[in-house]
Amino acid sequence: MPYLASDSRYASMLYNRTGRSGLKLPAISLGWWYNFGGRDVLENGRAIARRAFDMGVTHFDLANNYGPPPGSAEETFGLLLKQDFHPYRDELIISTKAGYDMWPGPYGEWGSRKYLLASLDQSLKRMGLDYVDIFYSHRPDPETPLEETMGALDSAVRQGKALYVGISNYGPEKTEEAARILRELGTPCLIHQPRYSMFDRWIEDGLLDVLTEEGIGCIVFSPLAQGQLTDRYLGGIPTGARATKTERVWLTPDDVKKNLPKAKKLNELAKQRGQSLAQMALAWVLRKPAVTSALIGASSVQQLDDNLAALNNLQFSDDELQAIEKILKS
Repeated sequence: MPYLASDSRYASMLYNRTGRSGLKLPAISLGWWYNFGGRDVLENGRAIARRAFDMGVTHFDLANNYGPPPGSAEETFGLLLKQDFHPYRDELIISTKAGYDMWPGPYGEWGSRKYLLASLDQSLKRMGLDYVDIFYSHRPDPETPLEETMGALDSAVRQGKALYVGISNYGPEKTEEAARILRELGTPCLIHQPRYSMFDRWIEDGLLDVLTEEGIGCIVFSPLAQGQLTDRYLGGIPTGARATKTERVWLTPDDVKKNLPKAKKLNELAKQRGQSLAQMALAWVLRKPAVTSALIGASSVQQLDDNLAALNNLQFSDDELQAIEKILKS
């Protein structure tokens, strides 16, 4: 059946300005890291993407290596764009990235001009797009001059293949330097995509200050700490859970066991707020004025809806924030 987007898709979503730019993003965006690859069920991914857009999630975040296998998430998006979302292209913010291992040889990863621009061309072909809205350097390259990497991002915009550019996984000093280079080139850095959650707060140690000062937006990934800040692990590690896998996962059973006492206490506090643990965790990352959007994955429409319900209660009292700090420092 042809897809017709909901007429009420903009009724309930909160949109935040991205730094000092003219672009707004939904407070919760949909990441395509998992559940949209070639090994996943297409109709499940289609249902999630449709529901997300119907609920006002206008931003779909991809990368060249998302799948598995690498590249297949972009292929899935290309198919869904052609079949479902083509009429709504101008209502969507589509991002992709390059930086991690993508093809053999010395030009298949990191931050050279050769790799970044070749990867972007490949991504556009897979997705059936003339341009992406945001193109990211997915990680800093310790050997390539930052001027070259940022110059490639600038070229992507000047060639009409990206409207905006961003960086991901850059520390505060590198972010500040990258922002300066891009500003001098005439292509400002729109956004930074770092990892951030209650269990991983490294961006509070300088990066958020840099982003605020530079007028750069922030979209955080893994706000649920790969499932630790959900009810998934509260009763132990279930069979098939992400913590039992090794492919593109930074979560071990030891991590889960270490954080479980905190997760259980946080869950009790979330109940007092009338939220699930996941909903409170999303609201918590969005409490920072510098955070534009929280990037979530979803394996089902129900999970997506549950996470979007976090937007129903984004306010924290001082007592709640103090209680959370006490738990996290215990």
